[in-house]
Amino acid sequence: MKSIAVAIDGPSGAGKSTIARAAAGHLGFVYVDTGAMYRTIGLAVCRAGVQLGETEKIPSVLDTGLQVSLQYQDGVQHVLLNGEDVSGLIRTPEMSKYASFVSAVPAVRAFLLDTQREMARTYNVIMDGRDIGTVILPDAEVKIFLTASPEARARRRFLELQEKGEQVTYEEVLADMIQRDHDDETRAAAPLKQAEDAVLVDTSDLTLEQSMEAVEAVVRRALEG
Repeated sequence: MKSIAVAIDGPSGAGKSTIARAAAGHLGFVYVDTGAMYRTIGLAVCRAGVQLGETEKIPSVLDTGLQVSLQYQDGVQHVLLNGEDVSGLIRTPEMSKYASFVSAVPAVRAFLLDTQREMARTYNVIMDGRDIGTVILPDAEVKIFLTASPEARARRRFLELQEKGEQVTYEEVLADMIQRDHDDETRAAAPLKQAEDAVLVDTSDLTLEQSMEAVEAVVRRALEG
């Protein structure tokens, strides 16, 4: 039987990973966090001493036999870099910047493309990122563009960082959010944009639970139709 793919795209801080992971669990699909893959490449690039903006040095890092993979243990996704579980190390503001940096590099996108498409061919998946419905899985059965205002996304991220003990201000988080939106929307390689056949879900005024319900409703309607 043909596998089913659900593509969820949207800007940073829209809650894509949390919502996609929950929806996958409820629907019995495999969740593929492409953002985690780019963060992992970013970590490898950072560890290699490459500074933000030194695009020309990235291919040599990829050519070292770099391996990025996802494993699922007790329903929890773990991201591995050359066999090392880096799931916690990649969730920092610095790795957010590196993820945005490396994801704009065509060589990085090509490096991960086959892995992502192979997972979609093998399993029923929910995959989230910036260009899943437009580039990675253009034939996905369900496409959703999940978004929220920069202010709403910054408030959520600010509270998350506060809970982790990060010393940042809301204004700093908002400025970083706006800059990342600009970078994602204007990059030459697969810029962030809504696919023509994607359903728009704006969570600015929704709780996390309401956002999850809205996304799952779109998926269930599509599968039942």
